[in-house]
Amino acid sequence: MEPRHVAALLNYAATLDSRIRRIMATDEQAAATIRTWATALTDVPAMAETAGWDASRAVRRYYEQANGDRSAQFRPIEPADLLAAWAPHRAELMNRHTDPLPSVDPDNVEQWRAELVGTRAAVATGQAAPSTHRELTSGIHPAIEARLASIGSYIPSAIRQQLAPYRPTAALREATVAAGQPDPLSVPCAWCEAEKGKPCRSRRITPRGGATSNAPRKKPHPGRFDSALAAQEGVAA
Repeated sequence: MEPRHVAALLNYAATLDSRIRRIMATDEQAAATIRTWATALTDVPAMAETAGWDASRAVRRYYEQANGDRSAQFRPIEPADLLAAWAPHRAELMNRHTDPLPSVDPDNVEQWRAELVGTRAAVATGQAAPSTHRELTSGIHPAIEARLASIGSYIPSAIRQQLAPYRPTAALREATVAAGQPDPLSVPCAWCEAEKGKPCRSRRITPRGGATSNAPRKKPHPGRFDSALAAQEGVAA
C-alpha cells in the first residue's frame, strides 16, 4: 500500500473514530503516522478485485466489531489489524495459484527463478490473479509460442538428424510433411474418428471408459500422418 493509499484510508478511519483524528491532529503527526502505516502495509493492497479485498471494508468491519471482536472499544485500528484481515485473502489466493511455465529460456536459471518469484509475489500482494490448473491447459504462453516459432521446431535440426536412425517412422513422416505431402486430412483419423477433410479433435476418456471428442486440435494426431503416408504409398504401389 502506498502512502497516498494509507492517507486516504486513515482519512476514512477518522470519520469512524475520533481517536484517529486526534492521532493526526497536526501535519507532523499525520506524516509520521502515514509513514509508519505505509511501512507496515507494504505488501497489503489498497484494493484487489481478484481477491474480493478492499482495505476500507476491512476498516469498517473492524469498527463493526465483527465476529464478536470488541477491540475497537478499547483502541483505534492499527496496521496489525489490517495485516490480520488480509492474511486469509492472501492464503486463499496462493491456494488457488499454480506456477505457470515461465516464458524465459529455461537454461537461464536466474531469470527462470526470478519470473517464478515475481509471479508469486504479484499474486500474494493482489496485483495479479492466481493462475489455476485450467488456465495452464488453455494454451501456450505467447512468449513461448513466439520463441518456438523463431526456432522452428521443438527439436533443433542438427539433433533431429542425429536421432533420425533411431526414429525412422517419425523421421519419414516429418520429412514428408515438410515437403508438403501427404495431407493428413486426406484420410480419416483412427484416434479421434475425425472424418476425411475434418480437423482432428481432442479426445478424452470418461470415468466409465467411454471417449468424447471436444475442441478441434491445431495439429492432426500423429497416427493420422502415418495413415496418410500409408495411403499414399498404397496408391503409388
